[in-house]
Amino acid sequence: MSILSSQETMKAVGLFRYLPIEHPESLINVEIEKPVPAGKDLLIKVKAISVNPVDTKVRAPKEKREDAPRVLGWDVAGIVEQIGPDCTLFKPGDEVYYAGSITRPGGNSQYHLVDERIAGRKPKSLNFADAAALPLTAITAWEGLYERLGVSRNKEDNVGKTVLIIGAAGGVGSIATQLAKLAGLTVIGTASRPESVQWAQQMGADHIINHYDAFLPQLTALGLTEVDYIFCLNSTAEHWQNMADAIAPQGKICSIVETSQTLNMNLLKNKSVTFAWEFMFTRAMFQTSDMIEQHNLLNEVAELVDNGLLSATVTQRLTPIDAANLRKAHAMLEEGHTIGKIILEHFA
Repeated sequence: MSILSSQETMKAVGLFRYLPIEHPESLINVEIEKPVPAGKDLLIKVKAISVNPVDTKVRAPKEKREDAPRVLGWDVAGIVEQIGPDCTLFKPGDEVYYAGSITRPGGNSQYHLVDERIAGRKPKSLNFADAAALPLTAITAWEGLYERLGVSRNKEDNVGKTVLIIGAAGGVGSIATQLAKLAGLTVIGTASRPESVQWAQQMGADHIINHYDAFLPQLTALGLTEVDYIFCLNSTAEHWQNMADAIAPQGKICSIVETSQTLNMNLLKNKSVTFAWEFMFTRAMFQTSDMIEQHNLLNEVAELVDNGLLSATVTQRLTPIDAANLRKAHAMLEEGHTIGKIILEHFA
């Protein structure tokens, strides 16, 4: 389908209707206007993208219809083609990676606009495909651990401290496990299948428990009576009682998964437990004064990768970037058994 214009156009994958992923029009190939950068925006030539649960949640069936194609996709690696007049951090030709903003068109297109304050220098040691798998999960894991949970990055501060990562084999869990180990924490990850257990251990988890069973008895069997931190990357409501039981007095819990159910916050009261949400789009969505912290942390992540301290988490690659492959990627995510990240590269 083409959207005709007198301006230069580009290929993209978008939607007009919010449909089940099995429907051939749930994601379609479109042609749309190539954007022009203004202000602090960079125009990026997209080389590779990856998919995340947020993509499937935004695309999920609903009655709403779009007049113009809505483009999803919040993980991009590419090359700066043009810069806006207020840009100071990058120049044309620079290789970047980023997750973008949920309130703007996504990156499932040949060219994409992103505010330079939320883009980072692509790790030199990674190709575009591997780099595209990192931004959203790295930002989420970094902000969740270091900012929301307040974990110190100084190993000496974390001697004897523990973190429970619920969903350790997923995209965010894969990065969170590595960052937690770099900070000196003992990591207990949750996983339920042999392949996800193996992956979580490969990422650095010290212990594995099953998230379908009660947490505390499993922790007790490991010689642990409680954990200092919990990072919930799976159903918040489903694990709420288990988290309340396992968290240490004055401990901290952070979740990234919204819930339609009412959470009984009283379960945390007697232990004076802190609970925080992490949503990596907050800074871009509200144009916070510290937006540039995402630029800074992505540059730090790139350094960790280039120094061999952080590993890429790609497990599946699809080529080219088109509607058929994106529908396939969304379907895999919706099955709920994805390990690591799925990436797509090269426009047809």
